[in-house]
Amino acid sequence: MLFRICSLAISVRNVVRSGGQQCIKPRTMVTLQEVIKQLKDFAPENIAEKWDNVGLLVEPRNQTNPISNILLTNDLTEAVVVEARERNAQMIISYHPPIFAPLKRLTQASWKERIIIDCIRNDIAIYSPHTSWDNVNNGVNDWLAASLPYDNCKPIHQNESFPAYGSGRMCEISGKTINVRDAVQRIIKHTQMDCAMVSVTGGNENRIIRKYAVCAGSGASVLKGVQADMYITGEMSHHEVLEATSNGTCVVLLGHSNSERGFLQDFKDILTNRLNQKVVVHVSSSDRDPMTLMLGENAN
Repeated sequence: MLFRICSLAISVRNVVRSGGQQCIKPRTMVTLQEVIKQLKDFAPENIAEKWDNVGLLVEPRNQTNPISNILLTNDLTEAVVVEARERNAQMIISYHPPIFAPLKRLTQASWKERIIIDCIRNDIAIYSPHTSWDNVNNGVNDWLAASLPYDNCKPIHQNESFPAYGSGRMCEISGKTINVRDAVQRIIKHTQMDCAMVSVTGGNENRIIRKYAVCAGSGASVLKGVQADMYITGEMSHHEVLEATSNGTCVVLLGHSNSERGFLQDFKDILTNRLNQKVVVHVSSSDRDPMTLMLGENAN
């Protein structure tokens, strides 16, 4: 049978029939800049907090290489870099920026420096959205707020330049009333956790929740002074929890990264669709919270 080659490409090719002949048609590949454009369209970098370090942090030597595999992770660890190489990922999107404090050198002495060296060596781009994902609509905080049913949900602190965006979320419960115990169970299920640390005001698990405030990650600075029946966040200090509880607010702590990581599954679909299914987007299986709950063994 005669083959007519329509185009030569490194990409995966689709075979289509035309007039009794076969035409090998390449799948259109995506460039790094096209991926970055879609990331910026979803969450503009200028809505991130001023102290943050977001955007393209590591640029590959050859920017013309096509992007066919992207790995999503909450934290970029050495195990995640190994996974990226195994998956042949040309790009890692790390929610937390692996470069935050300025690097004065790149050596093998520090795990953070080794990560950057490995990515440069293997031509893997690193992009970090961090608080731009927190502040954008349908981002991390909206995902966490969806733990409970709400009618109204708005940023706690509006972005000065872009009032439609902002940090944290203040929400009002919709539909049937929910007590503390039921609310916590819904939160655990939504975040796919086994448990949560909860500070219950007066020990009353039947107290009704009408308003709740959310801040993924470390939420104390955003939630401080906010009037709500419940705070949902990743972590707060002992004294910050005491302050909130004394002011009549229940506190639900999920662990810093556990309050953020679940959004990656949602974003996998978002990015896949934005790139018209031309790129395979993976969620890291190596990425996990560094802390685990270890129960005491029965002495008997």
